[in-house]
Amino acid sequence: MNSTRKNARVAGFFYLLLVLIGPLRLIYIPSTLFVHGNATATASNIAAHELLFRFGMVSDLVGATIMLFVTLALYRLLKGVDHDLAVLMVILGGLMVTPIYFVNTLNDAAALLLARGADFLSAFSFTALLFPQYEGTVFNIASPIMLGEVAIMLWLLIMGARDASAGVRAVA
Repeated sequence: MNSTRKNARVAGFFYLLLVLIGPLRLIYIPSTLFVHGNATATASNIAAHELLFRFGMVSDLVGATIMLFVTLALYRLLKGVDHDLAVLMVILGGLMVTPIYFVNTLNDAAALLLARGADFLSAFSFTALLFPQYEGTVFNIASPIMLGEVAIMLWLLIMGARDASAGVRAVA
C-alpha cells in the first residue's frame, strides 16, 4: 500500500472516530439536559443526570485529542499538495481549536460545580469524572507508571537520541 493511500486511510479513521464521539456532546446532551431560557431547570437536569454530563465532558476531551490526530493525519496527506496551506490547516484546525475544547470542559466543570457542590473538584481526572469512587484505586495503580515518564524525560535530557542515519552507517 502506498503512503498516500495509507495516510488517507489514517485520516479517514480518525475522522470517523471524531464523527462517532461528537454527536454525544454536541447533540444528545444539549437536547437532553439543557432547557433554553431556564438556568434552574438546566442545573437540575445536570444534577439529576450527572453521569451523562460527565460522559459529555470526557467526550469533549477525547474529541479534542482526536481532533489533533485528524489534523496531523490530514497534514501528512496534504503537505505534498501545498505545504503552506497544510501548515495553516494545522494551526487553524488543530492548534487553535483543541484548546477551545479543553476550555469548554472547564466551563462544564464549573456548571457541574454549581449543580453539585464543591466536592466535584476534589480530584480532576477521567476516573474522577466517570467513576469517582474508584479514583483512589486508579491513582495507586497508575502512580508507579508515572515514574516511567520521569525516566524517559531524564534519558532524553542526559543521553539524548542518536540520528537515524548514524545507526544505519554503524550497521553498514
